Amino acid sequence: MNLKTYAEKCRSELLDRVIPFWLKHSLDREHGGYFTCLTRDGRVYDSRKYLWMQGRAVWMLARLYNEVEPREEWLEAARLILEFLRRHGRDPKGRYYFSLTREGSPTFYQRKPYAAVFAMLGMLEFSKATGDRELRAEALELFWEIRQWIANPALLGRPVLKGAPRTAALADVMVTASMASEIARVDDDPRYREILRECIQTSREFYDPSRRIFMESAGAGNSPEARLFCPGDSIEAAWFLLHALEFSPDPEARQMCLDAIEGSLELGWDREYGGLYYFMDVEGLPPLPLEAEMKLWWPHTEAIYATILAHSITGEDRWLEWLEKVDGYAFSHFSDPQYGEWFGYCDRRGNLTNTAKGNNYKGCFHVPRMLLFSRQRLVGR
Repeated sequence: MNLKTYAEKCRSELLDRVIPFWLKHSLDREHGGYFTCLTRDGRVYDSRKYLWMQGRAVWMLARLYNEVEPREEWLEAARLILEFLRRHGRDPKGRYYFSLTREGSPTFYQRKPYAAVFAMLGMLEFSKATGDRELRAEALELFWEIRQWIANPALLGRPVLKGAPRTAALADVMVTASMASEIARVDDDPRYREILRECIQTSREFYDPSRRIFMESAGAGNSPEARLFCPGDSIEAAWFLLHALEFSPDPEARQMCLDAIEGSLELGWDREYGGLYYFMDVEGLPPLPLEAEMKLWWPHTEAIYATILAHSITGEDRWLEWLEKVDGYAFSHFSDPQYGEWFGYCDRRGNLTNTAKGNNYKGCFHVPRMLLFSRQRLVGR
């Protein structure tokens, strides 16, 4: 594989086909924010605003402004979304809603911290673009609130019930590492590097050394939750931690993360039809998620960037072999040559299950982040 050519492919897909799709079709210039529920050609089919999608888009557009080119259209789009998010996103107790009406009235409250995570990341990145110190302080304050919400879910109205298995979620380690890594890039407060070391240490609780993967849960006994493996999450967690290790080097942990990328690809790849499964039960029992055998866009974006990152760290050609395999599947099944952006959902055999470009879980994030990060690793920032 010619990596220079691949870097150009990422640049073109990002700047000519993906970001223009969102800028053309999704921005709500009347009420603020942006729409994520878009048909193949960009028509809005649900006008609700999903909060974690809003924060993700602010981060993405501001990161493009900060690290690719200071285009005013990117910054102004991020501003439009961020102002809507800050104006309507929090309840009277400071917790974030999951979704709002187009105008900004709350419609659903998920009782999880993840909408707040992406609001925090968006505010931090936007503050870097504008030099807004008050916004940066708000982002850092929110980070510490999220830490409390993760430690005590009852603060979000989600108490631990007596019969519930005592588990820890890989997602909480992932988002904490992601936030702390972003803060450590701009803030030399030693607490953030200590949190990154904690994330690296905690991640070992989720690592299955026999299979070389990160599991979704830790401490759940032999329940279906304890057996659940998501190749996309395992790969994403590994590269999040590799980013964290840039601030706190640990050769043993680095090898664990590299092994997790390879182990997840090997176990998660469908040898009959190609592509990465969404979920698997590691003991071969029926997984609870009914969509387990589907092929979704985002695990493939995580795998593309993770293999590029692993190659940049090790220089080993085996990562390029995996890159070719995953890239071949992803671009042939998800990238839309007619209207731009990517489809999101295929059945096991690779047939599209719908042609939507976005919904309440897919927006302007996974695809452009992969394309940006991949190109940066290939050509340097």
